Amino acid sequence: MNAPLRPEPADSRAESPAESKVMRGIGFKVASVCVFVAMSSLLKAAEGIPLGQLVFFRSFFAIFPIVIYLAVTHQLSGVFHTRERLSHVWRGLVGVSAMCCSFFALTRLPLPEAIAINYASPLFVVVFSAILLHETVRIYRWSAVVVGLIGVMVILWPRLTVFSSGELGMEETLGALSALAGAGLSAIAMLLVRRLVQTERTPTIVIYFSITSSVIALFTLPFGWVMPTPAQALMLVGAGFAGGIAQIFLTQCYRYAEMSTIAPFEYTSMLLSLAIGYLVFGDIPTIEMLIGGVVVIGAGIFIIYREHRLAVAERNRRALGAGRMS
Repeated sequence: MNAPLRPEPADSRAESPAESKVMRGIGFKVASVCVFVAMSSLLKAAEGIPLGQLVFFRSFFAIFPIVIYLAVTHQLSGVFHTRERLSHVWRGLVGVSAMCCSFFALTRLPLPEAIAINYASPLFVVVFSAILLHETVRIYRWSAVVVGLIGVMVILWPRLTVFSSGELGMEETLGALSALAGAGLSAIAMLLVRRLVQTERTPTIVIYFSITSSVIALFTLPFGWVMPTPAQALMLVGAGFAGGIAQIFLTQCYRYAEMSTIAPFEYTSMLLSLAIGYLVFGDIPTIEMLIGGVVVIGAGIFIIYREHRLAVAERNRRALGAGRMS
């Protein structure tokens, strides 16, 4: 759902970074994860704000740090030039739907549980890539997907059983299903971005997403927005800025290390969400959430590892072919 502002042109040193550069890249990745968790925490803390209003503040106020970053890095020129306006609208619609589901889950579930279910998104990417894009997915990745989805079911099961009774139980069940739907929609958004990057600059994709999602969120005005208190307004604006800053940190990490190196550090959000959930919201993690979260994280890391191995094998094959031709 949050596409990185990949620097253009990419730093060629990222192909074979020195150890210090790799550590710097990891540092930026961890920083982005921390800020994204802070964003989620601020949205969760702003209780009583309608979903569409949450999406608007998250999207609109993210524009400001992103535009500043693009101006400083001399990427602002021509950022609005596009040949894929309709594709950007579709990307915005799917992204807003994903945010609505994820934000609803944040308001109904403990913070670490909502974040853990979102880890299913890379699993859905593999499934949708095979079904919608007809990509070849071999037994290793399918096995990881199955194991990961079992982990998701372990997290969800206490929310889906008949033992969840009463209004509170139903609210948590809806939150769990919403989190799962958000993960699936985020996966579709990733596939749309994968298609867009073939013809569009990354800054163009990011800025159009922030703008289109802000406009789409405005259509929820008739369904009831509320006047936030000063504290809520501060949280909402802070969440928007945090989202934009986190994307900038995500951009920076790709200057210094390959995606396969830094992607596993996404899962540091689990530790941070557990700490914030306990200290700020009083959330005590269940054993099902911990076990399921570990299983989903393990499956995700294995998929990242397999993607890296396949990419290395493909580069070696191309290099060997080029060598034979020369």
